[in-house]
Order: sequence, then C-alpha cells, then structure tokens
Amino acid sequence: MVQMTKRIITLGEVMMRLSTPGHERFIQTHDYEVQYGGAEANVAASLAYWDQSVAHVCAFPNHDIGKAGIRYLRSAGIDTSFVFLREGRMGLYFFENGSMHRSSKIIYDRFYSAFSLFDGAEVDWASVFDGADWFHWTGITPAISAATAKLCLSAVQAARQYDVKISGDINYRRNLWQYGKSPLDVMPELIRHTDVIIAGLTDLENCLGIQETDYVQACVEAQRQYPTIQYISTTQRESLGSSHNILSGVLWNGRELVSSRSFDMPSIVDRVGGGDAFMAGLIYGLLYKDDAEALNYAVAASVLKHSIPGDANFVTVEEVEHLVKGENVGKLLR
Repeated sequence: MVQMTKRIITLGEVMMRLSTPGHERFIQTHDYEVQYGGAEANVAASLAYWDQSVAHVCAFPNHDIGKAGIRYLRSAGIDTSFVFLREGRMGLYFFENGSMHRSSKIIYDRFYSAFSLFDGAEVDWASVFDGADWFHWTGITPAISAATAKLCLSAVQAARQYDVKISGDINYRRNLWQYGKSPLDVMPELIRHTDVIIAGLTDLENCLGIQETDYVQACVEAQRQYPTIQYISTTQRESLGSSHNILSGVLWNGRELVSSRSFDMPSIVDRVGGGDAFMAGLIYGLLYKDDAEALNYAVAASVLKHSIPGDANFVTVEEVEHLVKGENVGKLLR
C-alpha cells in the first residue's frame, strides 16, 4: 500500500493514436481504433493509477478532438489545470501491431500540432510546481520544435528553482530533430538540471557526446560532466520475435551498477508505452523504495504493460509487487 502521496508534474504532447484492429496491416485495414497517448502522459497515467497526485502540462487544439484528449487525461486521474487550448491541429500517430517475426510499425503525423507551437510563455511555473515533489520530461519534447525546446528548458529551470526532483528520459529519436538544431545543441543544458536520466549508450553519445563502449564508464563520465545526475538507468531487451521478448534493466547510482531480474514475455499484446511504464515505475520506486527494489519494480511494471492494449499501463501497485515476488502470476483471481 502507498504510505503517502507525492505531487508529480509531467510535460509533453498527447497524441491521438489510430491503431489497426488486431494484427492487420495499414495496407489492408478499413477501420482504426482510437486511443490517446504520449510518452510523458503515459508516465503520468501510471503514477496517477498508483494514487499519486499528478498534473500534466500540455497544449491541445481548441476543438472537440482536443477536448476529448483532455477528457482522456482526466479519466486517467490526471490534473489538467495546466493544459491549454490553442490554435493548431491534433498530433497523430498510426500503429500497426506486429506478430511473430513481423515488427510493429508506427507512423507519426505531428507537424504543426497545437503542442508543437506551444512555447509556454503564459505558464505560471510557480503555480505548476507549488507543492511538487518531482518533475518529468523526455527528449521527445525538445526535439519537436524550437518552441517546445524553449518550453522544456523553462520547465526544468523552474523545477530546479523550486527544488523539485527532476527526471528525464533522453529518448533520442533521430527523425524528430527537423528544425535546425541537433540534440547536442539542446540536450546538454536540459540534462544539466536533471537528477535521474534514462539513457543507453546510443543516447549518451548522441545527446551528450559521450563515446564509451562500457556502460559503467559512460555513466561515470556523464556524472563527471553533469554532477546533478544521481541515477542513470536503462532497459535491456532481447527480441526473439515481435511478440516474444526478454526484458531486464540496470541502474547506476554513482557507486555500483544494480541489475534487475530478467522477465520472459512470450505473448506480447502491445509494447508501446513499455519504456514509459518503466520510467513511471522507477520514479515510484525511487520515491518509496531502495535502489534494487526500485529497479525491479520498474522492470515489472514495464513487463505488465506489454500485456495491455494502448499506451497507458493500468496496473495496480499490488499487481506490480506480486510480479516482482513471483506471486499470482497468470492465475485466475476470484
């Protein structure tokens, strides 16, 4: 059971997700299932489901589809006090769920969305971070546009000013950086303010210029250059097929590399949002547990997300902890 409630702020675009039914391909489908999601909002949904007080900072288009996205956030238990309605379009992404040896596929359509034009000039950061314990951002937001890069920097600077713990999932995506800036132009200043980062070797190279082949050495160098960083973590995935993966994780805490147990996932339903579930689990774990427990909780949360359609990880704390302990796994619970 949760012993207390923390206040957590997330920032990022929420998109409409259009998924082909079952395992149909884009070329053959006649229908799309509509859901909503986005990396940071997925983190928010998990934490809200775990009875944390969560608010999301975002902008939606000022029409019925945008308002439907806001209703989705509210239905997930997320505070929308800092959501803004603006001119622009709804960001979209299309999802084709692979199976066996056929990979899943995502096509993004988010240029000129209301969020991509939102620089946050009117955001009252003092109100946003009033009573907040944690702020989370990802590398997706500063990659979208110059406006959202400005928004993200303003947010991390304000969070640091108000002594809020900050996490960032670097989440390097090459195809997003299309507005004349590279990750090395933008990401170092954001990471300089951040306490916990999710990053693999490729992320550290592309976003911080750290070229190491050993993960521990890369983490040591990242902390040397950016002393604010307390934790660096990443997942390790072995893909045996589109619907069969093995998942584990590691956490560098400045002293040692903590490793989780490995989980076999032979019948994946939907892997979208798995990394966000891991991030949410790590935030929750670092708030309430020791390092090893936090990592195992994060990986177990991610594993359970792979059993749930859609972006969000609607599982309880008890379900995650049972999986960590190997209890009630796959049973019929009455």
